[in-house]
Amino acid sequence: MNCRTHTHTRGTMQRLIPILLLLLIIWPAAPTDAQDALVGPLIAVDTAEQDRILLYDLSNMSSRELRFGPRWHRVWGFSADGCRVLLTLSDGRALGRLYSARIDGTDLRELVQFYELPANRWGIWDAHWSPDGSRIAFTMIRDEPQPTGQIEREYHVGWVEAGGGAPQFYSVSGDEHEPAWSPDGQWLAYIAYEERVAGADMQSTAVPTPEGGPELPLLREADLWVTSADGSIKYRLTNFPVGSVRAPRWSPDGFLIGFTYSPSPSNDQFWMIANQEGSIPTQLSGQWSLILDTTWLPDSSAMISAVRDFQGTRENRLWRIPLVGLADTDAVPFLVNDALNFTDYPRFSPDGRWLAFRSAYRLALVSTADLTGQVLDAGTYGNTPPVWSPPGFAGEAACAG
Repeated sequence: MNCRTHTHTRGTMQRLIPILLLLLIIWPAAPTDAQDALVGPLIAVDTAEQDRILLYDLSNMSSRELRFGPRWHRVWGFSADGCRVLLTLSDGRALGRLYSARIDGTDLRELVQFYELPANRWGIWDAHWSPDGSRIAFTMIRDEPQPTGQIEREYHVGWVEAGGGAPQFYSVSGDEHEPAWSPDGQWLAYIAYEERVAGADMQSTAVPTPEGGPELPLLREADLWVTSADGSIKYRLTNFPVGSVRAPRWSPDGFLIGFTYSPSPSNDQFWMIANQEGSIPTQLSGQWSLILDTTWLPDSSAMISAVRDFQGTRENRLWRIPLVGLADTDAVPFLVNDALNFTDYPRFSPDGRWLAFRSAYRLALVSTADLTGQVLDAGTYGNTPPVWSPPGFAGEAACAG
């Protein structure tokens, strides 16, 4: 009796095995961490702790966390189709490495391969995907050994193809920063520092020191440069005799570049210039202020800036900076909302319907139709700009597997 039962059971299992194998082949595997597909538009930010990246989906006001181990996270942008995020990861204060990952947090890829220096002597910062998605520009930080035995830190604006590889360089002088793509992706603006001998006053530099004369203290000051995407054309746009340029911002129509010029420390001014070699820059303000960050209105008619100590207002607020006249008297508040104060990092959505910014270190969102808004996440703080998904993002469901 027992023998017949065992034989029957064994025969039944043998008949079931092919069926079970077939089911395993045709039945879809359940995801290990099921997530609702993002629809967009999306806003990406990193946190004050730099331990994760948050993606906010405005279609339903939901959010998703991306974590890539116990490293410092910094998000810089999206691929042209919005299906990947561009980020740097670093171990504590070590120099960061550049990666891209799918917006579901999978397929993390390191993008820059560089073997001319030991791994702990180079890193990547301030990375930006070109609008057409073909290239990624960045500032490469290199700790170069000198003949004296000392290590000198250099900064070079370079790029890699979207899939990664060995870096190519637009600049070679060793102190270049803040690469910014033009809206059509044909040009890249950046700032380059050089050493200058201080003059008798803050409006001038000294004449060149004769060879063999005593060494004089040098000032490190920057001007604005532009290069074509293929590197074949390069020219200097500004040539201020003293002071520094920073924060180049392209107008959406691609004709103008707004920037901050500081003739002396803590003395920030609004300026703009056309992207054409030999152009004369236009001054838009003169009073002393602290310009935190600037962007353009979607129609290129004015700039919006987070400014402190401006027109008698101590705290940093958003102001509309006109392109004609003088902002000292003609600029007007862009947003008057005491619940959304201490503003910084304004960024318009690609369709112009929304403005995201930091309000007292929290992520805030305002409708441009009526300037009503809210803090998206009152419990999460950060001090870096929000990043919008690009106009080419058609939702996560459209992303290739």
